[in-house]
Amino acid sequence: MSNMYWLIGILLVTTSASTINTANADSNAGLLLTDFTAESTDMGWFVVNDNVMGGRSDGEFEQADGLLDFTGRTNTNGGGFSSIRTQPMELALTDHSGIQLRVKGDGRRYMWRLTTDARWRGRQVGYWAEFPTEDGVWTTVNLPWSNFRPQYRGYRLDGPALDPAQITGMGLMIYDGLDGPFALQLESVSAYSASSAPRE
Repeated sequence: MSNMYWLIGILLVTTSASTINTANADSNAGLLLTDFTAESTDMGWFVVNDNVMGGRSDGEFEQADGLLDFTGRTNTNGGGFSSIRTQPMELALTDHSGIQLRVKGDGRRYMWRLTTDARWRGRQVGYWAEFPTEDGVWTTVNLPWSNFRPQYRGYRLDGPALDPAQITGMGLMIYDGLDGPFALQLESVSAYSASSAPRE
């Protein structure tokens, strides 16, 4: 899998960063970042497939009726991944404990990505947390900050640790070493606190 991560940070998006207002957020409750409705913040999602490195996977997304559908097919004869990313943003989530996703998957494993201004040898660091899904079942996934591991081009780094006060982007990826179709529905993305997280 490590041959893929080189692409982290190679896309330079020139649009201005969007800001989600967290100033009045209750640190004892979850903070909704998006629920994919017309009223929620437009995060400017876009696709990054492994064709950027000569791969053969296909992926796309559709956002409608309060859901984001991420679908496609992975092909490990090449990169073996598909992903979607947000445009640059500014998020300060220090008073929260992690990211919470509401998803319905297909039994495959996915990853959630965060970026900050952190650099390693002058290059942007990506922070990744993996999570499983159940086929056809809605589940709530809690990803504490400690689950997000710094990586650069496939290399796991000793640091820097994720700073939740400096989040500049998010993303969803499938890269589980398997060939075949994938389908994941995403209902919401939130920042949760320890007291607001439901028991799983």
